[in-house]
Order: sequence, then structure tokens, then C-alpha cells
Amino acid sequence: MADEDENNDYEDDLETIEDEDEDVESTTQENIEILAADDLGGGGKNVTRITTPYMTKYELARVLGTRALQISMCDPVQVELDGETDPLKIAMEELRQKKISIIVRRYLPDGNYEDWRVDELFIMDM
Repeated sequence: MADEDENNDYEDDLETIEDEDEDVESTTQENIEILAADDLGGGGKNVTRITTPYMTKYELARVLGTRALQISMCDPVQVELDGETDPLKIAMEELRQKKISIIVRRYLPDGNYEDWRVDELFIMDM
């Protein structure tokens, strides 16, 4: 009888944890957006920026993934290939040479956003 009560307590705890996980997932939203260079909106280039000029690892992954997908879908390559066929490596080389024409849109807590061109951001992880 005591064993059954202990098992029920564990099941209740597990359900509570699962409910909390669902709440966290539903409240989180994406804080960045990747745009093409010609999609710059919101009044053009922001004069006063409050976010850091360093690209985060999440922005880096999103930019490289987006550009690699574009390259794999036959988008023109902006660097010399030198026999390279892997879209991700080509995207990394374009990023090293600052030739990716993508804009990172960072959303702020108050609902505003800042647009940063990839060539304006400092990349520490490469």
C-alpha cells in the first residue's frame, strides 16, 4: 500500500514538470529575424543602437544556415569556390569575407527592433 502512494507521488511530480515545460515553450518567442539586404524596413538604418555589435552564436548559426540553404537552391555565390561544393563551407567563407548580404533584425523587449547588416557585426567564433 505504501509503495502505491510513493509511485503516485512521482507521477504527480512528473506531470507538474511537463506542464511547466509547456508553459515555458509557449511564452518564449524568437528574438532575431534574418532578412534579405533589400528588405530593410522601419525607417532604414538605425542611427542610435543599443544592442551589442557582436554576433551571437545563435545569429551566426541562423545566418550560416540561411545562406547555405540559399546557395544549395542555386543562389549566386559571392566568393571564389576553389573546387568547394559544400554549401555550408561556402557560406562560412562568404561570412569570413563579409560578402553575405543578409540583415539580422534584433527585437527589443519594448517591441522595437534594430537592423544590423552582417558586415557591421563582429564575429568572435570564426
